[in-house]
Amino acid sequence: MRTAYTADQIRSAEHALMARLPEGTLMQRAATALAVVCARALGRVYGSRVTLLIGSGDNGGDALYAGARLARRGARVEAILAGSRAHQGGLAALRAAGGRVIEHAGHAEHAGRAVAAADLIVDGLVGIGAAGALREPYAGLTELANGADATVVAVDVPSGVDASTGRVEGAAVRAHLTVTFGACKTGLLIDPGASHVGTLEVIDIGIGPHLPDPDVTALTAADVAARLPRPGPESDKYRRGVVGVVAGSARYTGAAVLAVGGAVRGGAGMVRFASAREPVELVRARWPEAVTTILDTTILEGDGDARAGVESMGRVQAWVLGPGMGTDDRAHALAEAVLDTGLPTVLDADGLTLLAADRSLLRPNLLITPHAGELSRLIGVPRERIEASRLEHVRLAAADLGVTVLLKGSTTLVAETGRPVRVNGTGTPWLATGGTGDVLSGLAGALLAGGLTCYEAGSCAAYLHGLAARVAGMTPISAQDLPDALPEARRALDSPAKMEE
Repeated sequence: MRTAYTADQIRSAEHALMARLPEGTLMQRAATALAVVCARALGRVYGSRVTLLIGSGDNGGDALYAGARLARRGARVEAILAGSRAHQGGLAALRAAGGRVIEHAGHAEHAGRAVAAADLIVDGLVGIGAAGALREPYAGLTELANGADATVVAVDVPSGVDASTGRVEGAAVRAHLTVTFGACKTGLLIDPGASHVGTLEVIDIGIGPHLPDPDVTALTAADVAARLPRPGPESDKYRRGVVGVVAGSARYTGAAVLAVGGAVRGGAGMVRFASAREPVELVRARWPEAVTTILDTTILEGDGDARAGVESMGRVQAWVLGPGMGTDDRAHALAEAVLDTGLPTVLDADGLTLLAADRSLLRPNLLITPHAGELSRLIGVPRERIEASRLEHVRLAAADLGVTVLLKGSTTLVAETGRPVRVNGTGTPWLATGGTGDVLSGLAGALLAGGLTCYEAGSCAAYLHGLAARVAGMTPISAQDLPDALPEARRALDSPAKMEE
């Protein structure tokens, strides 16, 4: 499992280790590793042009010492000092190795030429303690680096990205490589910051024994494979888990087909589905293995006994509730009947709209799967604020609502009070199309029925959902491509080489 930590957690661990080591030891470890990564990125060090963007902190010192090592190997290294201060030992080492130093103040044109001519740019402007928007000349140098043709390597964290949250306010370096020291920082895994990281390399400098419990975690393929329910010799369809799906309506038929498909292909032993006649007929045609129930028209019109309609479906271990079911009084009655069973439930789409209007629908064992707009309605925070600070608001939602929250997006987050937020990065931009969330709901419901908790089901479903999108192809996909890609995604978990293709 990949773990990540806030800036404060990292600094505390570094200080604990530095107290036991000669002064400067950690910086030299970091600089040595940084120089190795930079040399690998260059391919040929001798004769290459390297430009260092240097701030006043330790990240600037790391970059200067790494630059000195590259200069001794024949690279032409120029360091641009953004401020009036820089690490003195690093400056002395660079000059001694033949590197040049440019003070940005009064030499902006020279600095601009050095950035434009570079084969490699090393971003050592600000460190993990920085917060808020970059000021000048840091912001201007960042934009120069982003516009250059060179490979950009960020030291510890791309400047402009909040290391603890992933927030980006204003200009931020868009790195091709980020070399982070000691342990992964939380903000490197969470958008919008994660989109600035490029390839991430975590360098062990010895602080591991001093780290506390992680701030966030991310499951690996092996973690997911170990958690997924698997049938044994004594398994039958009931022991494997029966999931009930209440979704779709005469107007929104496709959501039902997609949610049932996610459940069928997600490994459920049996899927029971109930809705109006139109979606039931489509589900029967696409997924004949599903056991279907056409709800009585009196229930659909809001006059019948919704509870009796739900009970007529038969016994289930978990529910998927909401996709395409509508938000009228009939839908509310059905939602209340399902939730009153007390069984683990995935609540999505129209179910979330109902919940936003009536918090009395909240129950234990609830996994909600909103995107930022839906979460905005649930917690009363503007969507743009949620998207700018996803980690903060998914935690807020989990605490406020008392449920497990799966916040969909470019980096999906799963939050439950008292546990580290889980980050999933297997998704692709091609998942941003209508109906993919319905498939995710069905998949998560199948995992709930198979015995996983809401926290584990949400985390594993997000991972598999993203992996299925990769299997379907890094090209435009539709939601209906995903269910058929899920079996191959599960097989890929047992084949790391396959996942790298």
